[in-house]
Amino acid sequence: MKIAVLSGKGGTGKTLLSVNLAAAAESSTYIDCDVEEPNGLLFFKPQVLETEDIAVKVPSAKGRICIGCRICVDFCKFNALAHVNGRLKVFENICHSCGGCLLLCPEHILTEKDKVIGKVLRGIADNVAVHTGVLNIGEPSGIPIIKRMLSNSELVHTDPIFIDCPPGSACTVMESIKEADYCILVAEPTLFGVHNLNMVYELVKLFGKPHGAVLNKCLETVNPSEIFCEDKNISILGKLPFDRELATLNSNALIAARVSAKYRALFSSLLRIVKREAAL
Repeated sequence: MKIAVLSGKGGTGKTLLSVNLAAAAESSTYIDCDVEEPNGLLFFKPQVLETEDIAVKVPSAKGRICIGCRICVDFCKFNALAHVNGRLKVFENICHSCGGCLLLCPEHILTEKDKVIGKVLRGIADNVAVHTGVLNIGEPSGIPIIKRMLSNSELVHTDPIFIDCPPGSACTVMESIKEADYCILVAEPTLFGVHNLNMVYELVKLFGKPHGAVLNKCLETVNPSEIFCEDKNISILGKLPFDRELATLNSNALIAARVSAKYRALFSSLLRIVKREAAL
């Protein structure tokens, strides 16, 4: 069972929830798809057993004579190609590896080469198998890294699988939830939190994913996100308190479910609810 945890912005509590649910399970897999700012490793501190470089194909015109037709230059919407002083120039750092330029070149002067854009780290931390993607600085897209992590054949043998998605609702988030069986939407108790919650709510609706919400940083006051969930018929799976102890543990990169009996009970209860809802 693949359970994706997502939120409309960073800092909402997505990783807090993901790592604690994974730790509360008897055995589980945690996949950090926030490849631009992966921080799950800080909590699990796994023994890294394997590192895999992830590469994409980029065009190359090295050693070839370009006739200057500019068909490939005009085609590339990312401006990754330019024809300068009789030579074709490839800007690898902004190429999105679509391969269109190779198909369109009438002289077939373009070839492809591998370019490493990041890596996947795999390790073990007690009862949790940890998979983390790391995108190299300046690369335009982390989707190839996310695809590699989620297509790993080893994942079919582990259950449950928690996918810590990137923040927001962009392409990397879509890639992260494509194969998810259930989505957890994490929200803060503010009007801004409602805006962010609505972003990911619309996304999971578009993908037709079953979903529920966890409300974080809850106080004994009116919660706009709770009202939003009630209006939209979104199941509220649980609430996390606005609590100094939990915040301190989290800021020190400690997994609350492992160091506090109180929070182990809370996240274990939440995990049972999630499993029940996801199985419906």
